Amino acid sequence: MSNEVKGSIPPIITPFSNGDVDLDTYAKLIEFHVNEGSHGILVNGTSAEPSTLTVAERNQLVDVAITASNNSISVVAATGSQSLAESKALTDYAVTAGADALLIVTPYYIRPPQRGIIEYYLEITKDIDIPWMIYHIPGRAAVSITIETIRQLQQQSSTFIGMKHAVNDLGFVSECLAEFPDFSIFVGLEELSFPELAIGAVGLMNAVGNLRPGILAEMCHAVWDNDLEKGKSLHHQLFELNKSVFYDTNPIPIKYMMKRMGLLPNNEHRLPMHPAPSELEKRLDEVLDKAGLL
Repeated sequence: MSNEVKGSIPPIITPFSNGDVDLDTYAKLIEFHVNEGSHGILVNGTSAEPSTLTVAERNQLVDVAITASNNSISVVAATGSQSLAESKALTDYAVTAGADALLIVTPYYIRPPQRGIIEYYLEITKDIDIPWMIYHIPGRAAVSITIETIRQLQQQSSTFIGMKHAVNDLGFVSECLAEFPDFSIFVGLEELSFPELAIGAVGLMNAVGNLRPGILAEMCHAVWDNDLEKGKSLHHQLFELNKSVFYDTNPIPIKYMMKRMGLLPNNEHRLPMHPAPSELEKRLDEVLDKAGLL
């Protein structure tokens, strides 16, 4: 690992062209984030539509991200999947490729007990030597992490450093930081960006960072500099854009807006994801126009 894992680390979308992953455009998106001041990038997060990608495609995106970032910002690879074997394969590849850290989603759909989650994470990460984090997103995974599970993982894994928290539960974040002062929490829900940074989160992993990465990086620096008025102002500045990200299933609104902003040549998804309908396009155009992004 060569880059500190903190600050604004947006979950990069996956561009498609005629059904294939557009690796050239992906590399340009990484360069865009480097130039805009993002502190890192998250590869194969939820915004990347990873469930529509093959293992080989996910590994390719990790390779491109590491090459395109050129060691200038941290590369966090999301390596969780629905099976232990696939999660281990993705994890081992990302470590060997040179990722700075890993984000591993809780096993989804099957609703495992906490004891199973603990053993699952320990099995995946037992041979790795880079930091790893839990991706806590119960709204999609249908399973939540408890304080006791975090405690057990901290006691048993020296490389476990934190969590991306993508649920509207500021109380749980407060409890985590009170129990584990050095625990690295990344905000995964746009509406809580500034509040969670203000109480001790180390950074942001927000889908809206695909659109306005510079402002999110600036918000992090404002909080680090104890300029909470500036941080609050930036948070309010993003309010409408933050809401628009969830006008439909992420990343449907994001991809449409990126195409309108000239960041993507195509607004393309893989089924069962589907591009924004015309009514939604109009709503998103209004948001972009109001934000001065058209």
